[in-house]
Amino acid sequence: MSAVSTKKTTNPWWVAVIAGMASFLDAGAIVATGTALVLYQDDFALAGADISRLSALLTVMIAIGAFVGGRLGDRFGRRRVFTVTMLLYIVGAAFLTVAIDPWMLYVGLILVGLAAGADLPVSLAMIAETAPADQRGRMVSFTHVLWVAGILVPTFMGIFVGNMGSAGARWLYGVLLVVAVIVLVLRTRLPESSEWQHAHDVRTGAIAAAPSEHTQEASIRDLFRSKYLLPLIALGLFFAIGNITANTLGQFNTYLYVNVAGSDVSTASTISLASYAFNLVAMYFVVKFISTRYRMLVFGVGALITIFAYGVPAALGVSLATMIALSFMTALGGPMAGEPIFKVWSQELFPTLYRGTAQGIMIAFTRLVAAGMALITTGLIDLGPRVLFIILVGTTVVAVSIGFFWIPRLPKAEGRTGLERESR
Repeated sequence: MSAVSTKKTTNPWWVAVIAGMASFLDAGAIVATGTALVLYQDDFALAGADISRLSALLTVMIAIGAFVGGRLGDRFGRRRVFTVTMLLYIVGAAFLTVAIDPWMLYVGLILVGLAAGADLPVSLAMIAETAPADQRGRMVSFTHVLWVAGILVPTFMGIFVGNMGSAGARWLYGVLLVVAVIVLVLRTRLPESSEWQHAHDVRTGAIAAAPSEHTQEASIRDLFRSKYLLPLIALGLFFAIGNITANTLGQFNTYLYVNVAGSDVSTASTISLASYAFNLVAMYFVVKFISTRYRMLVFGVGALITIFAYGVPAALGVSLATMIALSFMTALGGPMAGEPIFKVWSQELFPTLYRGTAQGIMIAFTRLVAAGMALITTGLIDLGPRVLFIILVGTTVVAVSIGFFWIPRLPKAEGRTGLERESR
């Protein structure tokens, strides 16, 4: 099927929504787990160290999934991979929903993490390759709206199930299970990315014509050549260091409200839900300006807000008041200077046959860094919550410096594939 015919028969925005549900399910798994483990802690006798290990396990599995899924998506196509990932996610969510023993939590989080991680780079590549050129930035950044929705649904549910104990945790995971089933059904109707198919056909033809000069592993080798190595390093560092704050808040927000600020799950969920009105405002500016010359202005404003947000509890300590301030300010600044722009940059800096692999490597590295942080987070909180937030201020400053001074100077990829450019 040609690129033209695919875009005539499949609405690109429909593809963006259905493929982009990877972001919803990834965020949903992280936030639901952050709340569910607190709800499970009494019945399963989970200590703070157990919660850290389970949170880190989910993050590590997302990392492994991203690395493997991104590569498989480049080799075998976008559609095949994100169909398999949904099946895996469904099985994992089922384990978490019916868990009656801690080992079931470990199995469920392994499967859900692998599936969510593998889905992310493939779905982003699919969206970028289906979108019209003048809408690509908006459609890729729109996936952050779905990411926010994945945060909001379990957060909203937390208001009502926050006092239900284990039953509340089962409701959280059960909803993710149902959504994954619906996404799987809808994805069976999506066609393969025509841009990936074209690039794959070109490469297959080149291999057939000169097998001694081309191998199936060329995309990995080429990715690490100097032309792509610097973008991989720069963007990987930006996302990994910047994501430490977002991941910490996503996984331990409820823990901080309940075990440090002296609040409860329902209150934490209500405040977090209210704060996302600011997130919608931020996403309006991101989607509106991401493809214009004002992109970096929006990025800079978001960076300043985010640094100040983590500076409040670092300076004043963790209390209900400082947690409320943190929630509202990060909801506003985070999208402007965080993951949405990473998603757009990752489409711009890598060509088609390397895109999924590059994103998989960067997401995997990011999640491994986040997992390492998750392992020590409750320990840092025990030492003194202000220590944690001083660290988060530092990581934010480093990340936004990379995003402001290094990444915009990198050359963008041109054409459909590196192979085509080399043959011109």
